[in-house]
Amino acid sequence: MFEAKIYITFKEGVVDPQGITIKGALESLGYRSIYDVRMGKYIQMKLNTQDKEKAESDLKQMCAKLLANPVIEDYRYEIEEKCGK
Repeated sequence: MFEAKIYITFKEGVVDPQGITIKGALESLGYRSIYDVRMGKYIQMKLNTQDKEKAESDLKQMCAKLLANPVIEDYRYEIEEKCGK
């Protein structure tokens, strides 16, 4: 069994309205040293397989087909083997 942590963010140059809103809110609270805020998605999943290559292949397909929009988003993931369920 493997556990995957997937991080999805807007590509550089793509406007991030949530990041802009968060930055403005933090500045209104007095945090003036913030240069930029980028909002993203974090997904954690468990994959029921013993084959790491298969797990990585499936993960790439899931990200490309559903979890991330490859036109405007980048993704990266970490995968580690877990014992038990």
